Amino acid sequence: MMDSVARSGFTAKSYRTRGIVLRTHKLGEADRIITLLSPEFGIVRAVAKGVRRTSSKMGATLEPFMEVDAQIVAGRSLHTIIQAQLRHPYGQALVADYSAYTAGAAMLETAERLTDADAESIAPQYRLLHGALAALARGGHEPGTVLDSYLLRALATAGWAPSFTHCVRCGAVGPHQAINVPLGGVVCHDCRPAGSMSPPPATVALLAALLDGEWATIDAADGATRAQAAAVVANYLQWHLERAVKSLKLVERR
Repeated sequence: MMDSVARSGFTAKSYRTRGIVLRTHKLGEADRIITLLSPEFGIVRAVAKGVRRTSSKMGATLEPFMEVDAQIVAGRSLHTIIQAQLRHPYGQALVADYSAYTAGAAMLETAERLTDADAESIAPQYRLLHGALAALARGGHEPGTVLDSYLLRALATAGWAPSFTHCVRCGAVGPHQAINVPLGGVVCHDCRPAGSMSPPPATVALLAALLDGEWATIDAADGATRAQAAAVVANYLQWHLERAVKSLKLVERR
């Protein structure tokens, strides 16, 4: 797929942008292709030449989770990164904590999926990812809950906001005991279709807290409630992306 810079009609030979490195893969003997999320241009795929050499000054900068300032030369298919300066080294903290690392990897994969498909929400998606990675790096909350809160908010930002307080069919105020993923949240007794889930009330309350960022409630939840909420979030994410986020399988829950 052509990157977002090309889709936007950006024709200047060189441009500067900040971005979060989403992933990298090897190219030839010494180069890498870097996938960046830029708040201005969305997904940018660019070659970083020579970064796999030990002498490269950009090698440690252009790694997943890092926020950088990049100078890029535009090309027809792939762009070329000619300079990159580190803004926030989130990767340094995340690689030292497996739970945080796997949660962060799922965030990066989700961000790429959502912004590749929805150019309208690029800037808010960028801010959301930036904040979530910063929270993971600080380590103040259990990584799985930071991930689940991010996923729900990212889906809401993309236009798929769930409801865990009002019936998604009739609008009746809860609390309600059933959740229907295809409909987008909780359903009352009268509106409940076949196949709806019936999680414990504490799980529904946690889901609402994750969406709203109510960290006192989130941090107080027990492991079983967190696991049940995580399963609902994963199902909701898969329903809207129409395929699973592979990185979610590796997320370590505490």
